[in-house]
Amino acid sequence: MPRIQPRRDDVPVHLYCGGRIWSPGSVTSMALAEQGGRLLALGAREELLRRYPNAACTELDGRLVTSGLIDCHTHLVYAGDRSAEIERRLAGESYAAIARSGGGILATVSASRAADLGQLVSVARARLEPMLAEGVTTVEIKSGYGLDLDSEIRLLQAARTLGEECAVSVSRTYLGAHVVPTDSVGGADGYVTRVCEEYLPAVAAGGWADAFDAYCEEVAFSVAQVERLFHAARALGFKLKLHADQLSNLGGAALAARFGALSADHLEYTDAAGVAALAGSGTVAVLLPGAYYFLRQDQPPPIDALRRAAVPMAVATDSNPGTSPLTSLLTAMNLAALEFGLSVDECLDGVTRQAARALGLGHECGQLLPGFWCDLAIWDVTQPAELVLSLGRRPLHQRIWRGQPDRART
Repeated sequence: MPRIQPRRDDVPVHLYCGGRIWSPGSVTSMALAEQGGRLLALGAREELLRRYPNAACTELDGRLVTSGLIDCHTHLVYAGDRSAEIERRLAGESYAAIARSGGGILATVSASRAADLGQLVSVARARLEPMLAEGVTTVEIKSGYGLDLDSEIRLLQAARTLGEECAVSVSRTYLGAHVVPTDSVGGADGYVTRVCEEYLPAVAAGGWADAFDAYCEEVAFSVAQVERLFHAARALGFKLKLHADQLSNLGGAALAARFGALSADHLEYTDAAGVAALAGSGTVAVLLPGAYYFLRQDQPPPIDALRRAAVPMAVATDSNPGTSPLTSLLTAMNLAALEFGLSVDECLDGVTRQAARALGLGHECGQLLPGFWCDLAIWDVTQPAELVLSLGRRPLHQRIWRGQPDRART
């Protein structure tokens, strides 16, 4: 029997027949029924054709079908260029040293503050388009390159505009505590006070963001400062996320777990206590192998420990101007497999079901289930492993977002 949800008689049904549906551990020949942008039913072709005799039918000719991909950690909206930093890294200069000299995030802040809304949307769209060409149907976009209220809202407005103008779902995150701006009165503590008392309430009042994020690291904000920020953000109804344990172990993973954050991201230096805290919290571990690769790190996240503790693991690009200039989620999967040791199923699960959980969207996307959004990626591949194996290839045949297909490739 097919899995179904209630049908509306006034909205047409569309069938996708002849596809091979991937889910963790299996590939099953199955048809899909869509109505009103959501999945109506999954089942045998003959049964769905009998149940919906007037439905239009798209033949998939044996192609592999996954849920639309989800990039759950990006910094797509920014201005400026930091390509020169790679020369400094190749010469042996560390991320922290570049940041202390005025490079890194603060260099992007200066350029982004000077850009208007139209410029920010234009450059971000150019970064988003290759993601869509690889089957991404949902993307998280963080602010964090403004660090004053007007600039941060402009970055979030640009992210909202992308969601309005492009066929993609955009989850917006206010990264209010990225680094301490150079013009901050009162240093880090003074900036935290302004975020808590002025910036967060204004972002909440305008509905500019779905979640709040912070960077807990020696070059950014301490555990105590993030705790203040999290208390204020949670009181205003924001979901929480955290850049945790990327360059050192400040206990960021445990902090995220203690506050019930949606995700703790990076985790290269997370210890056994941090893994144990995540295991009991439901917080998703978001792995960012692009940053690990570009920073030439040699301590990967504790994958085996996370796996043994059954901590959900997502994979994302961390697309940003300096430490992960990556706009390919397929490449992120390849790096997660080769650098971190994830299996093919873990990679694909990490950019679908677990990525949806990391955004608080696990009830409506990331899986092919009745009632979920009809977000599909249809692939010209034989095996799921092909999506993880190759670099530079774009095997997407067609992307479906909320039941609406992009034009098929020829």
